[in-house]
Amino acid sequence: QVQLVESGGGLVQAGGSLRLSCAASGRAFSSYVMGWFRQAPGKERDFVAAITWNSFNTYYSDSVKGRFTISRDNTKNTVYLQMNSLKPEDTAVYYCAAEVKYSSGSYYEKATYDYWGQGTQVTVSS
Repeated sequence: QVQLVESGGGLVQAGGSLRLSCAASGRAFSSYVMGWFRQAPGKERDFVAAITWNSFNTYYSDSVKGRFTISRDNTKNTVYLQMNSLKPEDTAVYYCAAEVKYSSGSYYEKATYDYWGQGTQVTVSS
């Protein structure tokens, strides 16, 4: 069982920045692919970013590329999402996810991930 706990959400003005953190339990964190997704009211949960176990590869949705940066610290069992130049359309609940069991699925797909956090609210005012 892997537990994921997000933090760092809040209210920010457009153009501002936030850094989300996701702390994971489990001794095998360094082997997990980690992802961030977000869900706005009335919408599907969408992919935001993902990072491989060794940080060699990162993936971003087109809507956040160039503004958001995913990173991880395997010594702290933590993955981060640095969000810059925030826009009102970034408003959503942000979820951390872990791929614990290897699958051939795409990192962009929710079904690839085995565990999810409870989410943290990000609100960007105009």
